[in-house]
Amino acid sequence: MSTDVVRIRTGVYHDSVSLMRVSQALTALPGVEVAVVAMATELNRDIAVELGFDLPQTGPADLLIALRSSGSDVLESADAELERLLTGLAGRTAGATAAERPPRTVRAAARGHDATLALVSVPGPYAFAEALDAVEAGLSVMIFSDNVPVEQEVLLKKRAGELDVLVMGPDCGTAVIGGVGLGFANVLRPGPVGVVAASGTGAQQVTCLLDLAGVGVSHVLGVGGRDLSADVGALSTLRALEALDADPATELIILISKPPAPEVADVVREAVSKLGTPVVTALLGPGQGDLTAATETALRTLGVPVPAWPSWPSTVPSPPGATRAPGASAAFDAPDSSGPPGASAAFDAPDSSSPPGAPDPSGSPGAPGTSGSSGSPRRTLRGIYSGGTLCVEARLIAGTGEFTDFGDDAYTRGRPHPMIDPSLRLEALAEVPPGAVVLLDVVLGHGADPDPSVRLTPAITAAVARGMPVVVVLVGSFGDPQGLNAQAEALHAAGATVFTSNARAAGYAADIVANAL
Repeated sequence: MSTDVVRIRTGVYHDSVSLMRVSQALTALPGVEVAVVAMATELNRDIAVELGFDLPQTGPADLLIALRSSGSDVLESADAELERLLTGLAGRTAGATAAERPPRTVRAAARGHDATLALVSVPGPYAFAEALDAVEAGLSVMIFSDNVPVEQEVLLKKRAGELDVLVMGPDCGTAVIGGVGLGFANVLRPGPVGVVAASGTGAQQVTCLLDLAGVGVSHVLGVGGRDLSADVGALSTLRALEALDADPATELIILISKPPAPEVADVVREAVSKLGTPVVTALLGPGQGDLTAATETALRTLGVPVPAWPSWPSTVPSPPGATRAPGASAAFDAPDSSGPPGASAAFDAPDSSSPPGAPDPSGSPGAPGTSGSSGSPRRTLRGIYSGGTLCVEARLIAGTGEFTDFGDDAYTRGRPHPMIDPSLRLEALAEVPPGAVVLLDVVLGHGADPDPSVRLTPAITAAVARGMPVVVVLVGSFGDPQGLNAQAEALHAAGATVFTSNARAAGYAADIVANAL
């Protein structure tokens, strides 16, 4: 019989990511069925209640500990591990002298130092005040926080323009400044390419492909996913382009965005035409090119050969004719007419046979996943993503299916990002009906899950066993701490077909669906 224990600690605060990792460590202990260690916000309380815990009255500044174990002996060992983990968190500042203790404001932190950049990562309702404090102190600021009202974003960026600093974000997931990665950051070699990105995972996809081709970056300036919206008007994008254009280490700029407002895209293109540095634009949308196409254009512009992007084919055949990304356009904006058209409309299929669970490609009546005389349902495509831009790109390329971005604000309010905690995606994967084709992303790098394959491979194995082909785009560099090859091989061994190009993964998954119709 399970035993529940709920404890509340007042006057104790730790950030959500640290507490999430404590919860994961406790859940991994033998005999521990559920562990929730989190600040007692309304959302975290709701999660604990949904899990069946009876909670006392709490406030959002209280630390909530809820454990369910198989017995008192298990609970005792879990308690000991909990104390060890929390003591480690508290030890970061314990014993420090008054002079050594962290400052209480951004301005205080900047005072007396040569700081030029502040990183804000607090719950969305509090991010504006901290970011404005940084801007008023003359600092550029990266706002990792999401759930920040767009009106506050506009005010921040206008004030930053007046003070000649840059606001990256809100919801800026990744940046690289002078070789230093911030947020979700891949290990990238230094090089001549500067990136401006209204997209975190879009920037990671492009920079990782560049790295796989042996090309490095000077800076990656994230500007937040809404920057090219009509409300924001590319306020940070225009400043970031100017900054990279003035940077002697940047020989080529790549501009990346989720689908922009048309009138804002026109303003940005006009600004690009006036820069002295060549620019490759990857503004996603119907009829536009994909991120792999943009990367290949950049490589050719630099005179670098385009490599065969690494992939790990499944051990069971893939559909014949899987040779291009359906719905993908060869169109893209090259810096000049020397960029060859059609740079990435085609991709190499992993092999010539069918992926796990794929139907008979002949489409004979009654074949699984077809609409033959047996009445079997047609295959569908289910995209389960952690990266918003990757999700948008895959949807555009596939032209069919149901796609969910679990990194959207609606899913991250009070929760760790799915690149850290895959729980919601695992639940969604378990609910996909048999016979569907699953497409998902796995993003590596600092800040992301230290070993994503550990939790994903059992779910992938189970999905393949239920007749679902699983296609994975693995975004990472060979220098990432998780190990690109190790992660790919683990996912492949579980039955997935693995690509390093999201465009090619989406095209391949869509071809499975098309060949089953």
